[in-house]
Amino acid sequence: MDIADNLRTETVRHAGPLAAVCVEPDTPVRRVLEVLAELGRGAVLIARQGRLVGIFTERDALKLMASGGEMDGPIEGLMTRDPVSVEQSDSIGTAIGRMSARGYRRLPILDEAGRPVGLLDAAGVIHWLVQHFPSAVYNLPPVTNPATQEREGP
Repeated sequence: MDIADNLRTETVRHAGPLAAVCVEPDTPVRRVLEVLAELGRGAVLIARQGRLVGIFTERDALKLMASGGEMDGPIEGLMTRDPVSVEQSDSIGTAIGRMSARGYRRLPILDEAGRPVGLLDAAGVIHWLVQHFPSAVYNLPPVTNPATQEREGP
């Protein structure tokens, strides 16, 4: 079986997804940041009555801190609404396509009823690729005298 077949047939469940960490939309931003720090996560899913309504990532947190935004307001005002997601049955190739189309590093994984059950991240996809195709990854030739785009140093 080649890489194209594996990308089409193996589901996102095979790419080491993280368990879903969900909070309600009215959760204070400060508490969401605490959850991210406590769990060492880069994203939290926002769910209302068990249904995914948004995502809040470390990129969002950095934007908030850079702008001096409100830390005690609800996360609903800062989350990315209706995030792009995948279903548990979607292929890894589908997930990679969605991630690369918009530059996402994480995708919520939903069950058949649309409830968040996990989070697929770029690290999980890369780990999957290395596990399945080690010769393609580990046997890359070294780059000698790489061309730099800009001059280094003063």
